[in-house]
Amino acid sequence: MIKMTEYAERRNELMQIIGPTGIVILPSYPTARRNSDCEYTYRPHSDLYYLSGFEEPETVLILAPNRAEGEFILFNRTRDRAREIWDGLRAGQQGACEQYGADESFPISDLESMLPELLEGREEVHYALGNDKSFDQTLINTLNKIRGKIRSGLNAPLVIMDITETLHEMRLVKSPAEIALMRKAAEISAQAHIRAMTYCKPNMNEYQLEAEIIHEFQRNGARHCAYSPIVGSGANSCILHYVTNDKIIKNGDLVLVDAGCEYQYYAADITRTFPANGKFSPEQRAIYEIVLASQLAGLHAARMGAEFPAMQHAIVKIITQGLLDLGILKGHLDDLIAEEAYFPFYMHKSGHWLGLDVHDVGRYKVDGKWRQLQPGMVLTVEPGIYISADIPGVNEKWHNIGVRIEDDVVITEKGNDILSKDVPKSIADIEALMA
Repeated sequence: MIKMTEYAERRNELMQIIGPTGIVILPSYPTARRNSDCEYTYRPHSDLYYLSGFEEPETVLILAPNRAEGEFILFNRTRDRAREIWDGLRAGQQGACEQYGADESFPISDLESMLPELLEGREEVHYALGNDKSFDQTLINTLNKIRGKIRSGLNAPLVIMDITETLHEMRLVKSPAEIALMRKAAEISAQAHIRAMTYCKPNMNEYQLEAEIIHEFQRNGARHCAYSPIVGSGANSCILHYVTNDKIIKNGDLVLVDAGCEYQYYAADITRTFPANGKFSPEQRAIYEIVLASQLAGLHAARMGAEFPAMQHAIVKIITQGLLDLGILKGHLDDLIAEEAYFPFYMHKSGHWLGLDVHDVGRYKVDGKWRQLQPGMVLTVEPGIYISADIPGVNEKWHNIGVRIEDDVVITEKGNDILSKDVPKSIADIEALMA
C-alpha cells in the first residue's frame, strides 16, 4: 500500500518543479456508459491517483503553491445518502481532507464559480490540453473571463503548459512501495499463468482458459485485469492483440497467453506460450527455443546504463540467426538484420515501461537520444516469433506457430530483478508442469 505521506511527497515535489507562480489542474476521467443505464467499472485517472490516492469520479485535483488557505485542493462529490444507497459511499468534503490529506475540499458543482479566484495571480496553468474537451472548454472560458477584467487589475495566467511530461518523468522511476505492489501483481499473475498451463486441455474454449486466469487473479486479491487477456490458440497465437478468445483449442495447437492483473492499480504484464496437449512438436520446439534464447539475451541487456534499444538489438540478432539456421530466412546475418528481414515474423519492439498503466508513461528518448536505464525503472522484455499461414514462401510445417515470452523487470544497481520469474518458461519445466 502507498502511504498518504508518499502521495504528499509527490505533490510537494511537483510543486517545487512548477514553481510558486504556477498552478496544476488535473481532472478525473468521466464515467463511461456501457449500455442503457449501466456504466463500466470506474478506474481513476492514473496521474490524479498518483498524486492523491483518490479513486472517485467527478473529481478535480488542484495544486496551488504558496496559497495561504492551502495548496492541495480537491473538488469532489458531496455526500448524498440517496446516491450512496445505490452506488456506494463517498468521501465527501470531510473525507477528502481527513482521509486523503487535502487542505481544502469543495463540492464539484462549485468548481466553475471558484476557478477564477484560484487562477487569479498565477502566471502558468499546468494542465494537459486535449484529454478532456469539455474541461478544456471550461478552463478556456474561465481564462477568457479573467482576461476580460484585466483593466480592473486582475492578473490572469498567460501560459497553459502541458503538465504531462513533468508528471510522467516523476512516474517513470518507481519508489520501493510501488515496486512492492508491482511484485505482488507479478506474483499473482504468475500463479494465474501456472493455473492456465495446468488446466489447459484440447477441446477447451479459449475463454474457458481465460476464466481460469481471472479466477486466480481475484482469488488472490487482484479484482481487475491490467488489460484484456489474450488467449490465442493455433492461428490466433499469431495475432498480437487477439482478445476475442472464443475459439476451440485444438490438439496440437500452441496457446499464447498474455495476461496480467492490476493490484492496487499497479499492473503486471506476462506472456507465456505452451502446447495445448502438453508436448511441443519438433517445429514448435525449434521456434520456442529461438524466442527463449532471444528473451534471455534481452533480459541480460536490461541493466543500469544501457540504452533502451539494447534489448531489441540483442533480440533481433538471435531471432534472425535462428530463422536463418532453420532455413526460414536465407542470406547473410548482417544483411538480413540491416534489411529487417525478420520483420514479417517479429514486428514489434522488445518491450515497454510498466507501472500504473500497462503501457506506462515516460519518454523513451530525451533530447533526441535514447534514454539510459536507471534503477527503479520497470519494463517488460517480450520478444516473439509469429509465423502466419499467409506469409509467402514459408514451408507450411511452420504455419500458425506463434510464440511470445514476456517478463516484468526492475532495473537495479546490480543488474535487474525479474518480478515474474515464478512462471516456468523452459520447455522442460512447461512440459513437466503440464504433465
